[in-house]
Order: sequence, then structure tokens, then C-alpha cells
Amino acid sequence: MTDRIVLAYSGGLDTSVAIGWIAEATGAEVIAVAVDVGQGGESLETVRQRALDCGAVEAYVADARDEFAAEYCMPTLKANGLYMDAYPLVSAISRPVISKHLVAAAKQFGASTVAHGCTGKGNDQVRFEVSIQTLGPELKCIAPVRDLALTRDKAIDYATAHDLPIETTKKNPFSIDQNVWGRAVETGFLEDIWNGPTKDVYDYTEDPAFPPAPDTLTLTFDAGVPVAIDGETLTPLQIIEQLNRRGGAQGVGRIDIVEDRLVGIKSREVYEAPGAMVLMAAHRELENITLEREQARFKKTVDQRWTELVYDGQWFSPLKRNLDVFIDETQKYVSGDIRMELHGGRATVLGRRSETSLYDFNLATYDTGDTFDQSSARGFIDIYGLSAKTASEREQRLHGGPDLAGAGVQK
Repeated sequence: MTDRIVLAYSGGLDTSVAIGWIAEATGAEVIAVAVDVGQGGESLETVRQRALDCGAVEAYVADARDEFAAEYCMPTLKANGLYMDAYPLVSAISRPVISKHLVAAAKQFGASTVAHGCTGKGNDQVRFEVSIQTLGPELKCIAPVRDLALTRDKAIDYATAHDLPIETTKKNPFSIDQNVWGRAVETGFLEDIWNGPTKDVYDYTEDPAFPPAPDTLTLTFDAGVPVAIDGETLTPLQIIEQLNRRGGAQGVGRIDIVEDRLVGIKSREVYEAPGAMVLMAAHRELENITLEREQARFKKTVDQRWTELVYDGQWFSPLKRNLDVFIDETQKYVSGDIRMELHGGRATVLGRRSETSLYDFNLATYDTGDTFDQSSARGFIDIYGLSAKTASEREQRLHGGPDLAGAGVQK
């Protein structure tokens, strides 16, 4: 029986050429698998037909938009997943869901190998291959660009020589990856980190310097997950899509960072994630009023480690699953409403309310009705500062005064 290889297929030049390129290099039949995670563009049927026209023996398409939004974007939101405090893991969380469908297709069609279109410099090769190895340990992985010397110039020549039904003349200056959670742009003139992004870099967001009138909305959460906008119950996918439109119109969610890649190099990345960043701001604020202080402090550490694991391609790892349990437990009281204003590139919280809030007006107020027992404060301060006071007394006894090094005080 002829060997079969499953190819992660986008419908673009490189993966279209890879169908025939892989077949010629390996002698295997190629099965193209396209996974829709809300990237927009052509219909799945158009993509499927192109794969067949380019030589695939089978073309499998999966609409994973709702799955991606509910099972990958929402856990990222619960974990406040911002790598380097900025990047909302746009590509990092799409790779495991795509890998899941690649492995399922390999088992369905009897393939021994999975192929993806990543280069040897990026994070995505790690994310794909670690996920595939975890979900299908018996499968092999290859990358035509990395392993079979498929450069862009060779891809254009191959497509022209074989009359493939794919555009070969227009060369986008950028490398772009997008889904419903956001859009990632790199390469081209952005590789010079002195250059600012130009207007043609952006697609999901309008220029925040010329915004329309402010847009006020109320987001409702239940156990850390958004469930409604302005009182209308929606699915996670519908909520992200609506906030992409409304936040994007205001220029919310533009991110420009030099990022520490897993492979050890620094890379300049520009992201657009209007819906994700609106949700992150709202979710963090709701946590501020519903999480107990020590729980909230420790969760920041857990969130950071969770984010690093996911960025590094460890979505299906044991530690990430363990951290999921902790994060989910913290979210059981993260319910309520957050009122926000979207305007000029900003998503600003205006109001908060929650039946599970830990904010007590009567404790917080300085006006009549204050229920806080202020007479307790002196004893609290005496006990709280006792350790530092005792150490200072030792310095006084041994050295004639307290150790003020690091306090900005000259002895």
C-alpha cells in the first residue's frame, strides 16, 4: 500500500505547491487538511477543491471555529494569557486545535506522517510537532520548507511549471497568520525594528487616531467566560466576532513588540487582536473584585507559567493540564457585568457589578455608615511590623543603628 502523508493545508501558494513537492520527494500520496479557525478569506469548499486540483488524493476540511473559540480562546482568557505581558497567543492557541484535526485525519485516512508548512526559525514548528507527537506518538512529522528545501522562489517556479490554480505573481511583503482571536504580521520591512508599522500592515483595526464616536457596551461573564453583550446571550465565537468588529472600528488591540521566540532569537511582531484585548481587560477587572487577595496574587504566577507553556507548544502537556484545574477553580466566582467604553484605541472599564463581588461598600467608604473597625488598625500594624522592628533593634544593638543600605539613606 502506498504511504500517505497528511498536509496542513491553507490554500495558499506554499502549501498548494507542497502537495506535489511532497509526493515527488517521498513517493507518498498527500491528503490535504484545512482547518477553519476563523481566518476568513475563501470558503472551505473553494480551498478543498484547490487542494484536489493541485494533486491531493483526498481533501478534508473542518469547521473548527466554535471549538476553537470555546475550548482554546476561553481557557486563554481565564488565564489572562498575554505572553511578555502583550501578546494574546493568537497563533500559539490555534496550532493545538489544528494539530488535533491533523492527527484525527491521519488516523481516518491511514497516514503515517503529518506535514506542516513552517520554517526552521519559528515557534510554530515546535507547536505543531510537539502537539502531533503527543496526540499521535506513532506519527512522523515533516516540514517541506524546512526538510525538503521548498523555498518561495522554488514554489513559484513549480506552480508555474505545473500550471497550478494558485496566484504566483503577487508577493505579499509580510508573513501573516490570522484567526478569530487575532492577526499576526511579521517579516518585510518590519524586520528593521526602527521602522514603524505602515497602514497596510493592519486589517482587523482602523486607525485609532481618527475614531468614530465612543462605543459603550456591557459584557456579562459567568465563571470567567463571557456569555452576553448588552444583555444579548451569545456563544464565545459570536462574542469574539462582535468585539472584533466593534473594537476594531475603534483601533483597539494593536500590539507591536520584539518577542523572545522559543528557538532563542528575538523577532519583531505586530498583532491585531481587538476582541481578545477587550475581553482581557474586562476579565482582569472582574477578577479584581471577585478573587481573594492571596488567591489573585498567586494566580498571576500561575497565569504567567500557563502562558509560557502554551507559547512554547505545550498545550497538551501534563503541567498545563494541572494548571488548568487551578485556574478553573479560581473562576467559579468570576461572574458579573463589566461596562466598557471603546474609543481611540483604548478599551476602558467604566463600571463593575457582581453578586459574587468581594467589594463591600460599607467597609470601603470613608463616609457615615463605615463598618470598618479602625481601632483594630494599631494592633494590626504592631504585629505586622514586629519582624522588621526586631531585626532593626538587633542592628541598633550590634552596630549602633539600623541597616539603612538600599533605603537611599546615607549613614
